[in-house]
Amino acid sequence: MITVVTSMDSKPNTQSNSKRSAVVFPKNQKVLTQLGENIKLARKRRHYTQSLVSERTGLSRLTVRKIEQGDGKVSLGHYVAVLSVLGLVEDLAKVASDDELGRKLQDIKLMGGSS
Repeated sequence: MITVVTSMDSKPNTQSNSKRSAVVFPKNQKVLTQLGENIKLARKRRHYTQSLVSERTGLSRLTVRKIEQGDGKVSLGHYVAVLSVLGLVEDLAKVASDDELGRKLQDIKLMGGSS
């Protein structure tokens, strides 16, 4: 049996089917909050209501509201569903497409490995 301590509960949870939530640190929460605000602005620019987005995604209005608040407990798949309705899902493909740090680390390794 696995013991899990969630951020919502200080007591160990020994249920095997319990849900665990991700720990979102304050710096990362700011990013999620900004993402939620961007999604909300995109929805409003299109004159879509939360109810319309809810109907088109199959998500509850509460979940749509949580996404617009940048709630880290909402699954990435739900964020994708909302972005899809807004016509913005392709923006996710841009994440890490220009990985500056990764390229620098790769270059350092390449420079050290050959003369």
